[in-house]
Amino acid sequence: MRQVLILASAALTLVACSETPPPPAQTAAPAAAPAGYRSTFANSGADFAERLKKLSSDEFEGREPGTLGERLTTAYIKDQFERIGLKPGNNGSWFQSVPTVEIALQNTDVALDVAVGGGHESFAYKTDMVVGNLSAKPEVSLKDSELVFVGYGVNAPEQNWNDYAGLDVKGKTVVVLVNDPGFGNNDAELFKGRAMTYYGRWTYKFEEAARQGAAAALIVHETEGAGYGWNVIESSWSGPQFDLPASEDPAPRLDVAGWLTKASAERLFAKAGLDFATLRKSADVRGFKPQALPAKLSATLKSSIKSGSSDNVVAMLPGTTHADEAIVYSAHWDHLGKDPTRTGDQIFNGAVDNATGVAGLIVIAEAFAKQNPPPQRSIVFAAVTLEESGLLGSRYYATHPPIAMDKTVADINMDALSLTAVARNLAVVGYGQSELDDYLKAAASAQGRVITPEESPEKGHFFRSDHFNFARKGVPSLYAKGGTDLFDGGEAAGRAAAEDYGKNRYHQVSDEYKDGMPLDGATADLEALYVVGSKLASETTWPQWAADSEFKAVRDAAKK
Repeated sequence: MRQVLILASAALTLVACSETPPPPAQTAAPAAAPAGYRSTFANSGADFAERLKKLSSDEFEGREPGTLGERLTTAYIKDQFERIGLKPGNNGSWFQSVPTVEIALQNTDVALDVAVGGGHESFAYKTDMVVGNLSAKPEVSLKDSELVFVGYGVNAPEQNWNDYAGLDVKGKTVVVLVNDPGFGNNDAELFKGRAMTYYGRWTYKFEEAARQGAAAALIVHETEGAGYGWNVIESSWSGPQFDLPASEDPAPRLDVAGWLTKASAERLFAKAGLDFATLRKSADVRGFKPQALPAKLSATLKSSIKSGSSDNVVAMLPGTTHADEAIVYSAHWDHLGKDPTRTGDQIFNGAVDNATGVAGLIVIAEAFAKQNPPPQRSIVFAAVTLEESGLLGSRYYATHPPIAMDKTVADINMDALSLTAVARNLAVVGYGQSELDDYLKAAASAQGRVITPEESPEKGHFFRSDHFNFARKGVPSLYAKGGTDLFDGGEAAGRAAAEDYGKNRYHQVSDEYKDGMPLDGATADLEALYVVGSKLASETTWPQWAADSEFKAVRDAAKK
């Protein structure tokens, strides 16, 4: 395989330390960096591999919050930060304790019983549906809760769209589609066309249903709309679920929340004398009217409820002249733990998701610790918890930041780095949101690479990782990783690798480290992300949100 080397020292100095603004957008793709260049991250590949292998080993038991795996993981990350020479980043502590409520379904033989069509239809756990309790009550029961199909379950005044208009769903069960209105018929005029907004995310669906007073909400799973298969739903919703306590997040919560397979939804609607496909199409058109189903749902969920905590690990390299201003690098350390009910391999090692991000966080931290001259602004390294449970660790950090959000220049997030050969393109999730794209464009250009928008904005990746909680606070956020156009193998090889990961390893026990895995692509990506942060740390300017970004108003208000 032809080795593509990454950055000449001269290029790094120009990009990382110059006080000039980032260069304008490239009008043509630059040529690949010529052979013979020596990467300033020349030794980082071995370091990255060592940390990736350790973090995704069976020893760490899948890094589930609240377990021995957490204690081993957070201790390892803290030790690495301390060895590098960083300082404790949370007001003198390496750790930031995130309060949690752990909700574990006990009666996993639960079935949803629906009185419909003069009889009863039963939907089995995992096979037909998954369900859980979000209100942290030991027992919740639904008895003859009326079912209502509410389309996408969206209330978006700025889009002049309200699926709940004139509807009283108090005590009822709403059936909801995943993604945004217009997704089903590819309507580019509704919302942001193919690019999912937060209204399309499952977290929003449950939040809005609770605000409307519903007792339960069931999302109909479709792989294209969700961005992942039913196997991901099954593995992610099995076992304990975590949330922040009501003291941290007092918003209303559902007693019963879950997912139906598409086949189950079709069966339910057919028994009710309705055609799911027809109703689904109607939800994509302005003027949609909710449809009550002549059906009533009953179910009882028994759950164990535990209060606890899980730790963010936070380290800092204080700035030399603007220590009160920070660039944050974030990556979540948590994964899905282990499932003792499985035969054979029981550990969800999470090598790609997200041992890659945490290993990368440590590699970048070491590069900053060795940087000469040292950064003028502070650099915070946040290994956050509970991403897999709804981005809880980063949400808590953003509410209790060691350096205030209005003094946080940017967040650079790393989640599920691409373990492939070096890609010609760095794919930006949420492309066009802020001027951080220009910073990355300059770093990529010095590598002989380009930046491109993510290929599947309809999957809502911008709302599925920890940078989102920084964005909600108005902090420009960058989430990018190697794309599918590989220097060795081109688009065919890159797409095959991406499809293999999504189909066979994402949130599966097969997401494991193996000796000989291609790591040079991830190392190249890490260097580009380091260069972006290094340049930000040498400036006094602040990257801005794009004029049409939904997050611009928050930062503008904070800066007044």
